[in-house]
Amino acid sequence: MADQEPHPLVVAITPLVERLNAELVSPGDAQPDDVPLLWDGEPVVAVRLSRKPSVGGEGGVHTLLAEVAEEFGRPLRELSRTDKQQAVLRLEERGAFEFRKSAEIVAEALGVTRFTVYNYLNRARDQA
Repeated sequence: MADQEPHPLVVAITPLVERLNAELVSPGDAQPDDVPLLWDGEPVVAVRLSRKPSVGGEGGVHTLLAEVAEEFGRPLRELSRTDKQQAVLRLEERGAFEFRKSAEIVAEALGVTRFTVYNYLNRARDQA
């Protein structure tokens, strides 16, 4: 079955799904929040949307900041330097830095400078 050609619907939507930072999953692996796509009334594939907001600018960044703060169990300003670096990495993984002025918003939330946020990002990228 792995050698089987992809369904025409899958071929058609793949560029859009990639642009949305989403993923395609088989109908059998779909979760309740996934979007099933039908062809002639039969499920072909499901789209799993990223948790990253696709619009919303500053509000999207603030949502991601709140999620990360909740994971650490305290305000981001109160984190140690190492934890702040980890918070920046988590934010990057979730696409926070794709929003306009996000570095400034993150820096303010962490109580550091924008330059420090960029240093954390560069250091993490160098280690990857």
